[in-house]
Amino acid sequence: MSAEAAPGKRNETAWRMFEADRASKNLGMRLVEAGEGLAVVEMTVGPLMVNGHGIAHGGFVFTLADTAFACACNLDGGGVTVASGADVTFVAPAKEGDVLVATAVERVVYGRSGLYDVTVRRGEEVIAEFRGRSRTLPRNG
Repeated sequence: MSAEAAPGKRNETAWRMFEADRASKNLGMRLVEAGEGLAVVEMTVGPLMVNGHGIAHGGFVFTLADTAFACACNLDGGGVTVASGADVTFVAPAKEGDVLVATAVERVVYGRSGLYDVTVRRGEEVIAEFRGRSRTLPRNG
């Protein structure tokens, strides 16, 4: 599969899934783009997302990347795809008020499994790199 979204191809499944995602929406996330194998989600770091060091808690940065990953791997007509695992590397701290943008890109799909990379940025600065592994669930019936 392609590592780039098909031009102009909107992934309706990802948009519907995001609209029903209360966790991400309650954190103030916004789905900016979702095509086949690509998704962009943004979030502003709020005051309740800051840890005892005065920086964004890594769990919220991970959650932003995970949401972009989910939107990239749930394709139209592709069944339900879930995470089978993920790793994150934090590169730079984010602070309250920062607008973070997570861009997820499909790297490879093999059978019912996939591999996706997500970069979280503040402007041009990389905040975190996330690698997600997906698995499409078998269809019932």
